[in-house]
Amino acid sequence: MTLATREPIAGATRAAGRVGDNLATLGMHVSFYFRTIASIPYALSKFRKHVFAQISEVSFGTQSLLSGGGTIGIVFAMSLAAAMMLGVETQRGLELVGMTTMSGMLSAVANTRELAPVVVAIALSAKVGVGFTAQIGAMRISDEIDALDSMAIRSIPFLAATRVLAAMVCVIPIYMIGLLASYLSTRLVVVYFNGASAGTYDYFFHLVLTPQDLLYSGIKAMVFAVVVSLVHCAYGYYASGGPAGVGAAAGRALRTAILSIGVLDVLLTFALWGLVPEVPGMGV
Repeated sequence: MTLATREPIAGATRAAGRVGDNLATLGMHVSFYFRTIASIPYALSKFRKHVFAQISEVSFGTQSLLSGGGTIGIVFAMSLAAAMMLGVETQRGLELVGMTTMSGMLSAVANTRELAPVVVAIALSAKVGVGFTAQIGAMRISDEIDALDSMAIRSIPFLAATRVLAAMVCVIPIYMIGLLASYLSTRLVVVYFNGASAGTYDYFFHLVLTPQDLLYSGIKAMVFAVVVSLVHCAYGYYASGGPAGVGAAAGRALRTAILSIGVLDVLLTFALWGLVPEVPGMGV
């Protein structure tokens, strides 16, 4: 066999090996997700104190969701900026077709169904999820996870399921604050900066905003919190290569979580509101 013949074969072999490695990694992570979700009742019954400790850590500790300067500040600022741009572009677009009176309707629909859950999910991934990856990854490279297994302590419920539960609980208040910030920012731009009628804006806003939309939006935020926690915990659990490997795992987890949020956002919007969504109170 000549050199020219061997090189394409070697390249194809390496490519096939990389594909096989990627599929094996995907299967390992999917298995981890199912095992974590299945172990949530076990974690609630056996590690209840640890669940509360994780809730306290996520809520008031270094990965704060509720204390000043923590994730609430990030979400509040991100929601203000994103909703402000939404208000600017909404007003400009509606001016082109002479329908600026509908700005309140678009604010209620866009902020509730799309903007607030996505902003909260990205902030949760960047602030809390990366911390999960770093904590669990540090335990992996220091053999603490192997020590838990040797002591007959199930590591996945103890490390992953408890963190998933904590994120599910703590995402609710931060989501509500981010949603409120989105509403206020859009109204500020449309009514005070662009001089739209406050009464007309509020009328259409309340006309189309329903409890069902708020419920569905909260479900999206909850699903995002679960997915973000699972992804970050999985990358930390399977981290390798020392401290540098933990840092690389945190970066990969963040990229994977953000991509998952984008894909899930589209799928959940179609699942909850349909392929042709209806606007409450508008007859369409």
